[in-house]
Amino acid sequence: MVATKKKTLIMGVLNVTPDSFSDGGDFFNLKDAVAQAKKMVKEGADIIDVGGESSKPNAKPVSAQEELKRVLPVLKKLSKIIKVPISIDTYKPEVAEECLKAGAGIVNDITGLENPAMVKVAAKYKVPVIIMHMQGRPQTMQKNPKYKNVVKDVYKFFQRRISVARKAGIKNIILDPGIGFGKTTQHNIELIKNLDYFVSLRCPIMIGVSRKSFLGKINNIENPKDRLLESIAAMSVAIINGASIVRVHNVAESKRVVSIVDYFK
Repeated sequence: MVATKKKTLIMGVLNVTPDSFSDGGDFFNLKDAVAQAKKMVKEGADIIDVGGESSKPNAKPVSAQEELKRVLPVLKKLSKIIKVPISIDTYKPEVAEECLKAGAGIVNDITGLENPAMVKVAAKYKVPVIIMHMQGRPQTMQKNPKYKNVVKDVYKFFQRRISVARKAGIKNIILDPGIGFGKTTQHNIELIKNLDYFVSLRCPIMIGVSRKSFLGKINNIENPKDRLLESIAAMSVAIINGASIVRVHNVAESKRVVSIVDYFK
């Protein structure tokens, strides 16, 4: 009998946007978004992450009203028909609150709870939060990002944000080093290679490498949708090095790989 290992959770990406970097427009209408979420759950997704604003480099911000217009119908529908937790990918407190009321159960904040109002919302609803590191903002983050030491700098950022969250009463904290968010290819590689450095923070680590541009640069693959093998390879290294949640676009393929990699942890 083969011994069972600790399971790595799979978060399926559901972008209900017209301009996300790899699937913008694919699931912009309600019918397509719901169908994709159901498909990902069937394929093995443990969490569905719904986002209504692109955070790719140079993405144009949208208003809270527009973001809610995109995500609320999807959330309301999904909360009735799928049993896995739904995460709302937003940095706007007003969007997070409305989505939590509509059925979301996790807040995924790319700005790392830097807005005190977001801290209050997360604490009020007693939900898990994903604290992501980003240098700058999507409009500026890839313009010559610099660090003294990217691993240590991100670690110190997490220490500060965890302290703020804990003081507010937030107990369930997940850390995301923000691969591709204000990092060069080498910064991304260093973070993935040294994920075990963050284990001492005693929070689950989530990693999102799926289709990222740095993988395309390494293997000279321009189309994000053609980076599946590169995404799975980087994901596997991340799991071995300490990630316990992986954020992916291709759930079925990732599920098969994760089930094997988990045996080597």
